[in-house]
Amino acid sequence: MGDLPILHVDMDAFYVEVERQNDPSLIGKAVIVGGESERGVVASASYEARSMGVRSAMSSVLAKKLCPDAVFVRSNFSRYREVSEQVHEIFYSVTPHIEPIALDEAFLDISGAHKLFGGSETIAWQLRNDVYVGVGLDCSVGVARSKLLAKLASVAAKPTASPRGVQPGRGVFVVPSEEETSFLQAHPVEALWGVGSVTFARLEALGISTVGELAAVPEDVLVETLGASHGAQLSELSRNIDHRRVHSQRKSKSISHEETFAQDVFDRAHLVSEIIRLSDAVSTRARRKGLAGRTVHLKIRRPDLRYVTRSVTLSEAVSTLPAISETATAMLDQLDLTEGVRLLGVGLSGLGPPGPQQLSLVGEELSDPAWGELSNAMDRIRERYGHSAIGPGLPRKNEETNG
Repeated sequence: MGDLPILHVDMDAFYVEVERQNDPSLIGKAVIVGGESERGVVASASYEARSMGVRSAMSSVLAKKLCPDAVFVRSNFSRYREVSEQVHEIFYSVTPHIEPIALDEAFLDISGAHKLFGGSETIAWQLRNDVYVGVGLDCSVGVARSKLLAKLASVAAKPTASPRGVQPGRGVFVVPSEEETSFLQAHPVEALWGVGSVTFARLEALGISTVGELAAVPEDVLVETLGASHGAQLSELSRNIDHRRVHSQRKSKSISHEETFAQDVFDRAHLVSEIIRLSDAVSTRARRKGLAGRTVHLKIRRPDLRYVTRSVTLSEAVSTLPAISETATAMLDQLDLTEGVRLLGVGLSGLGPPGPQQLSLVGEELSDPAWGELSNAMDRIRERYGHSAIGPGLPRKNEETNG
């Protein structure tokens, strides 16, 4: 079980939970994300709404009839994309082999991560915890030998909603190799990829309702009923034949790290030290990927959950700690800190190959070659002894006081 290669990670009621982060008064209520008009469609529903029969892609009119007390919230896809990028950055901390399926789900190939992070189930639980700690959202993780089984496993890990209420999910569901056939064939046939309403009607006419029943049908019968390609594909899937690999084609659009504080932070010196630490993590990841970025981002979240973001686009692409941290600190100094900070984030975008110079914009004038050599030395030490083996020094007290 320890070396199962595929994870399928699916966020739980993703759009709804992002909206609840923005408006905590929605917690515990039946929430529907989508248009409320007669032509509106449900984009996502909370598990409270699902227990009343509401489903994604359902018309809003029907959803209102099923759940008249539901609160409708308009979709905010720019925010969902932002949170999705944060989640995917956490995935990238485990493996570079990620195949996004949607904003709220992705396949991960972790076959090369076991020596560093442990067995597959251990990785799955740690990843789930990292997503919750880093972003504040729950996800369900399926662990298996193939993409088909991992996808079904993530569904099995999810919370369930019925007229009796909402039941918590397992969080992580593992399909051991010796249980693959029994797990797969017990599913209804519509759980397979490619079985929509038309295909289901044709299979139902043949007396097929489960994957096990489908597996018993000769392939030539399915080809005759469904066509050559579709019939052959479903025949293979029903017999647990799935050779599809995780295809990672997405290029990094940004690199960011965030910290959510246990208590609201008001002290500038504390925030500056966190900026240095976060900038170090961002710069290290950028260099590891052979990238530099022209735009530095700073994000804070207030105690009332409002986000405040700032960004500065530089004349040169940068990847060194001073350039990132000093730019982020300059942006921090433009913000009012009297309300406190609940979350702090530093990011780098506009990514591309490093330029000929990496500039330190303020503070001590260290030449780029010096910082380039120092950064490379730190990277080599971390590669050999771990990330915590070396780190940046914090500002001296007089520097903290004077800003």
